[in-house]
Amino acid sequence: MSYRDIKQVVLDRIHNKIWAPDSLLPSETDLAEEFSSTRTTVNRALRELAEEGYLERKRKAGTRVLNAPARKAQFAIPLVRDEITETGSEYRYALVERNVLPAPHWLSARMNIPQGRDVLHLRCMHYTDNAPFQYEVRWIVPDSIPEVLDADFSSVGPNDWLVQKVPFTNLELSFLATKADQTVAEFLDTQAGEPIFTAERITWLRGQPVTLAKLFFAPGYRMTTHL
Repeated sequence: MSYRDIKQVVLDRIHNKIWAPDSLLPSETDLAEEFSSTRTTVNRALRELAEEGYLERKRKAGTRVLNAPARKAQFAIPLVRDEITETGSEYRYALVERNVLPAPHWLSARMNIPQGRDVLHLRCMHYTDNAPFQYEVRWIVPDSIPEVLDADFSSVGPNDWLVQKVPFTNLELSFLATKADQTVAEFLDTQAGEPIFTAERITWLRGQPVTLAKLFFAPGYRMTTHL
């Protein structure tokens, strides 16, 4: 089962009082076995329900149904893989470039990284039915995630890897319109100067900078969310 399926089952059980207010949920291990899934997938489903005000999660105390669930407006940021496959299209990923290099001055200032500290720089492409969907430019801070330097991004995108490996505690998300430069235009099969929907996402883990990603979407892209 996907994390969305698990999330819906848990939500249904809460609404139907199968898991009553203040009751303790089974462990992630037990739920993973019940749903024939992984603990990581279960964890993501429960984490989102906690963020939405349905559950309370405490280390060593387990996950409990809140007495008075308080829905919070959440902006759902789907994984690009999910965003494509949920429309029935075929997803394909390609690593364009991978380098370890000193953090650019603007990145050091933006993420409070010491000058000259190495970062992992990735450029990736995401396709829908072999048509360009998203061009991704990303920087990851190895000081915060040392194992990232051993990660193989040739077949798995950095966002998929980060979601599995590293929780984040803070996020900054910006949306803007940019004009495609020559590189972006070539990857997205459009003309230089074309207006491009662009998202910029920065995440931290307990105050430590994790990653900054710039995501450029092909012309015609439309983002939809439900609150």
